[in-house]
Amino acid sequence: MEDIVKSDVLVVGTGIGGLVTAMFLAESGFKVNVITKGERPEESNTDNAQGGIIYKGEEDSKELLVKDILEAGAGASNPEAAEILAEYGPKLVEEVLIKKVRVNFNRREDGSFDLTEEGAHSVRRILHADDLTGRAIERSLLNYISGLENVEIYTSHVAIDILTLQHHCRNPVFVYKQPEALGVYAYSEKEKRVKRFVAKATVIATGGLGQIYLHTTNPDVATGDGFAMAYRAGLPLINMEYIQFHPTTLYHKDAKRFLISESVRGEGAVLKTPDGKEFMKKYHPLGSLAPRDVVSRAIHEEMTENGYKYVLLDLASYMDAEKIKERFPNIYKTCLKYGIDITKEPIPVVPAVHFACGGIKVNMWSETDMKRLFAVGEVACTGVHGANRLASTSLLEGLVFGWRAAERIKQRWNEFSQEFPEPIPWIDTGEFKPDPALINQDWITLKHIMWNYVGLVRTEKRLKRAIYDLRHLWWEVEEFYRKAKITRQLIELRNGILVGLVVARAAFRNRESRGCHFRKDTQQW
Repeated sequence: MEDIVKSDVLVVGTGIGGLVTAMFLAESGFKVNVITKGERPEESNTDNAQGGIIYKGEEDSKELLVKDILEAGAGASNPEAAEILAEYGPKLVEEVLIKKVRVNFNRREDGSFDLTEEGAHSVRRILHADDLTGRAIERSLLNYISGLENVEIYTSHVAIDILTLQHHCRNPVFVYKQPEALGVYAYSEKEKRVKRFVAKATVIATGGLGQIYLHTTNPDVATGDGFAMAYRAGLPLINMEYIQFHPTTLYHKDAKRFLISESVRGEGAVLKTPDGKEFMKKYHPLGSLAPRDVVSRAIHEEMTENGYKYVLLDLASYMDAEKIKERFPNIYKTCLKYGIDITKEPIPVVPAVHFACGGIKVNMWSETDMKRLFAVGEVACTGVHGANRLASTSLLEGLVFGWRAAERIKQRWNEFSQEFPEPIPWIDTGEFKPDPALINQDWITLKHIMWNYVGLVRTEKRLKRAIYDLRHLWWEVEEFYRKAKITRQLIELRNGILVGLVVARAAFRNRESRGCHFRKDTQQW
């Protein structure tokens, strides 16, 4: 059975960044293969995004949006990337999401868009589709792409490593050439074999890394695969210490960390202690609408100092019950499932890992340091987010830089379309089937190390301990990986441990507290 699958362009991941790239290229006549490890193409961080996407508000401007992005980024954002996002973002939202794929964003009775506000934004400029904005965008994009003949989506295919000219071709002289990407090795869960997905250009759009932490808002697929593949291929990962925690996720013993959107605070909800006292004003003049890193650490501080297991997010005191049900139907239904009626009582919340502000270093056209290789979405680092992402910029970044990746591939196609050697087939060295109990235990170990030592509050001692423990765990799993039969769970574990080590090392090197990287032992906030 042939193990090689060829296309003009390969996209790894089915979030907004990957789908937008695939859509624009397919519309221009390119043959595009898209792979995702999910059983369904909509399994992505995009599908789980609640709050919204930046559009344009009354008395809004490009300059005002840039100012908000840079201020939220705590001085570490790339001004050029912020300018590009502000310049093209609202236009692409209108042209692509509203007019082309027809996302059903909420509107007022007069037909105008129901714009909401979120923390650290100067004006109300956030479009939303109830409180399931990401899902509305994801499904609309998939529906549109399903009508394009030259896009094929391969589900249940787990990317393993980036195929490169230097490492996966038989000619040893290629080591002297400029690094080039030829595609990826991917494991088909259904066929139980590894394939070579080969393309003239490859786009990594694998999403985030939240699952390496004990508590996260990310879906199960967010195991840091793209970061790890890039690192093994020799690509620089930057800003990896900047892991953003979402301040408000549902605290309940039977619930996974369900995200309570920042829009809830944007609509007037206030954070309070379990005994009902407001506390955010003593940490920031914006109170409950302060930037996410400030809110997360404030909650952590209150919990640590007072022994609270959670704090309260009170919306019921500030919004009419029917309005709550209308504005936040999914949050209302989910909380009610766990016995919490948010129209009558506050929501118990705790912080959880939400977003990686760093990633694969890319230029303003989503190009990596490797020829033919692009990265878009959360796995990439354009510098937009700096040290702390402004709310609702992530979907917009995927849209803008997915479009720019497609544009650059078209511009450079004469160069990319030249033939290159066929990469070598996968060599299976597996001797035994991995024990799921061992894999699960290693995941538990990783998650606890990251949560306890590389979490919201970091110190030199904690980070040293994390690096020591993770290096040992990484070595053990690498040896295990070489001898075991390949499975999705083993691929994810290998990637997760490597990414955890990368994050811990980045946090240890950076002794300055900035944004969502807080070093308690070097500089107070």
